[in-house]
Amino acid sequence: MSDLVAKIPFIRLLLPAVASISISAFLIELTYSWVICMAGVGIMAVSFFISERKQFTCRWLFGAGLFIFVFGLFSLLFQQKIEESQWRFADEPTVCIGTVVDVPREKPRSFACNVKISYPVSHKIVAYLQKEDRVRNITPGDEIVFVAQIRTFKNFGNPDDFDYVRFMRNNGFSGTTYLSSSNWHPTGKEHASLYVSAQKVRKKALEFYRMFELDNDAYSFISALTLGYKHYLTNELLEAFRASGTAHVLAVSGLHVGIVYGVFAFLFSFLGKTGRRSVIKQIIIIAALWLYAFVTGLSPSVLRATLMLTIASVGWMRGRSGFTLNTLAAAAFFILFLNPMSLFNVGFQMSFIAVLAILSFSPVLDSLYQPKNKIIKKSWGLFSVSISAQAGIFPIALHYFGTFPTFFFIANMLIVPLIGVIIYACIPVILLTGLKPFQFVIVDWLYPVFGWILKGLIFVVLKVVCFIETLPYAQLSDKPISTLQMMMLLFIVVTVFKFFTHKRVASLIAGLTCSLFFILTFTYAELSRKPVQLAVFNKPGFSDIGLYVDEKRVYFDVKENGFIQHPSTSILRLSGSSYSHVETSRPLEIDVLILSHDPAFSMMQLTNIFRTGQIVLDSSIPLYGRIRLMRECEKLGISCHDVGEDGAYLINL
Repeated sequence: MSDLVAKIPFIRLLLPAVASISISAFLIELTYSWVICMAGVGIMAVSFFISERKQFTCRWLFGAGLFIFVFGLFSLLFQQKIEESQWRFADEPTVCIGTVVDVPREKPRSFACNVKISYPVSHKIVAYLQKEDRVRNITPGDEIVFVAQIRTFKNFGNPDDFDYVRFMRNNGFSGTTYLSSSNWHPTGKEHASLYVSAQKVRKKALEFYRMFELDNDAYSFISALTLGYKHYLTNELLEAFRASGTAHVLAVSGLHVGIVYGVFAFLFSFLGKTGRRSVIKQIIIIAALWLYAFVTGLSPSVLRATLMLTIASVGWMRGRSGFTLNTLAAAAFFILFLNPMSLFNVGFQMSFIAVLAILSFSPVLDSLYQPKNKIIKKSWGLFSVSISAQAGIFPIALHYFGTFPTFFFIANMLIVPLIGVIIYACIPVILLTGLKPFQFVIVDWLYPVFGWILKGLIFVVLKVVCFIETLPYAQLSDKPISTLQMMMLLFIVVTVFKFFTHKRVASLIAGLTCSLFFILTFTYAELSRKPVQLAVFNKPGFSDIGLYVDEKRVYFDVKENGFIQHPSTSILRLSGSSYSHVETSRPLEIDVLILSHDPAFSMMQLTNIFRTGQIVLDSSIPLYGRIRLMRECEKLGISCHDVGEDGAYLINL
């Protein structure tokens, strides 16, 4: 451990920070965090008053105090972020004043806007504005006044659903609302902040890209590639990039910032690599990187990459090795200091693990084969970086998404070099587009040439990505693993690389032992499998009935009005009021009655025909109908499950 701390000093700060955030989030709420901070400060202070004779014996005292102080500090920061997203809104419509802080995102029936409320409370919400032309004119920083009942975020309650509530809380949002055209108005005021200004610049850049005369797919791709704006990408295109293992190129991150760094390093190469002029070069490059981060809207992924390269540049300015594990630890610490919730961001986890894997594993792969040919050497370097990154992130990808692209190395070998060329090709196109209004002859001649080159490169990238997606077994899917299995896989990867690096038998034994336990976890999971369940899923506006098998949905034909087969429970589904004319002196015994579609169902009429102990209202019935039926069931003393409100209804088979 002492060797690790000597090589990576910032780990002294990173470990207590991560431990504090994790404990506060999953184990206990540390109420008196300030006491922990003061205790840490006290221990550090005591370490300065120890006599010289005992200084060596008590050398650990300052480190322990620092650990405790950082632990308490990050607990305070975490609690502060939690309070920012706490629910503090009235249960009835309220007049609110807020500022739009992001570029509005177009949805099928509305525009989604991130709004920072300043009155009556200070919180962030997501407001869905009725689709109309005036919403398109909203820019980040515009203040609006609105009347709305703000609601908490809510999961659908399906067993396989993404935890949307936790995701939005981790991103600092407190609630959501829908605003019809008459319920909101701009005040005419504008609020400025660094983030809002960055979003304004990003919106202008998106509008500027419209002048490139690209088709929809090419425009959405170039917007994601250079500005990190992915809302224009179609689901089909996103899935193609995921399946090919190249989705990382769509999020402005280390690859893109590294290319920008390379461009400016080349432009100012005449300043040399040492001396004062080299320091000036690094300062110019750092300024250029942060300017690029500003243009991309200061998104979290580009901030991570820019911060890492900034720290690396400072290292180079001081004549030290810039990009090291200590640089990575320092970048992670500062990002968590600014926003402790970043620890739970999948992008944060994957980007830092990817860089950690590249720094740790890539030198090992490079040492296995050292070609003399420059082209082969570059290709091998790209291959080793790609393999290293994927070795680090594939356990995380399996845990969160249950998928893994099998042809990632081929896709990255083909796509990554083209991405660099596309970013370089954007520079003359941007310059020429800006000069078009001046009607220079040379611009009129050069613009179509560079425009054609850019379109051609984008066309090739999209075709390659879509082709790889269509290959057999291009993606392993539906293979999710637990958190424990993810940690075990990461341990196996590390021990395998350590064995090849140091040729220690202990690493091999540790890896094989962990592999055995990893396999046993699947055996245990198989033995403790949940039974197959009939499920009425919550899908707003639709009736969604099927089976839930091994954490996957399986659908079968369900009659609109008829019985659903079950070995021990009688289940009837009704989708209309065709029963209303039926009369009987002996009501039919039904265990579960599922009602769909028709809001005009009458429980009085139903109880004259059926005798049941459980009513299930699926999500195809409008809200007003479900509320009325719930009240009728309550009066009759019948148990009622509202899928739209209570989540999916499950019955074991």
